[in-house]
Amino acid sequence: MSQINQFGQHIGDALIDWQPCQHPERVTLKGRTCSLEPLRVAHANALFSAYQQAEDTRSWTWLLREPDASSEEFTAWVASVSALADPIHFAVIDNKTHAPVGTLALMRIDAKNGVVEVGHVHFSPRLSRTPMSTEAQYLLMRYVFETLGYRRYEWKCNSLNEPSRRAALRLGFQYEGRFRQALVIKGHNRDTDWFSIIDSEWQGIARAFQNWLAADNFTDDGEQKKSLERWRKAID
Repeated sequence: MSQINQFGQHIGDALIDWQPCQHPERVTLKGRTCSLEPLRVAHANALFSAYQQAEDTRSWTWLLREPDASSEEFTAWVASVSALADPIHFAVIDNKTHAPVGTLALMRIDAKNGVVEVGHVHFSPRLSRTPMSTEAQYLLMRYVFETLGYRRYEWKCNSLNEPSRRAALRLGFQYEGRFRQALVIKGHNRDTDWFSIIDSEWQGIARAFQNWLAADNFTDDGEQKKSLERWRKAID
């Protein structure tokens, strides 16, 4: 509900105790199936090998960069971003093999207003469509909302990137709209779709994640018994 000021104008609710949030740090976040570690050059060779397991380069289509031609090129990129304050890149580590299998980042960090975006998501075939890929997203969300106290967590993607749009909705993000002709990427127009989760939604979303990620939600063959969306609807 909005409030009304002395001029009869509707204004937003007062945030009496609001203080700017802490800037995210390069922390390690541990889960049941995977962990997130700050991206380092030491991860580069294994990550490049994991990405090379793909049959083609379609996973690069929606990224801002073209595929790296060699491990040396990829290592140079990792070195160039590993110390940045924004974005902060994380490597996703498979807890069974202790190998890095993908990356994602916190970016467009606005600590003053408690807003941050998840982006630069690049999952190798060893990570895509596995419980680890969901837990990696959950670990980063939990850090943002529960440790840092942010109010808004954003997901943005090319409007033509249907897998990313479906992933956002599956993870609990709300679609907010389309920014037309927002960017020029690799010589092509990009309309950008915006999604978000806000802090008042987080508790229910977190419980759905926890229920879905629980070991007893999977068969011995690794098949889910109940989808993340169904868990979320049961909680709502």
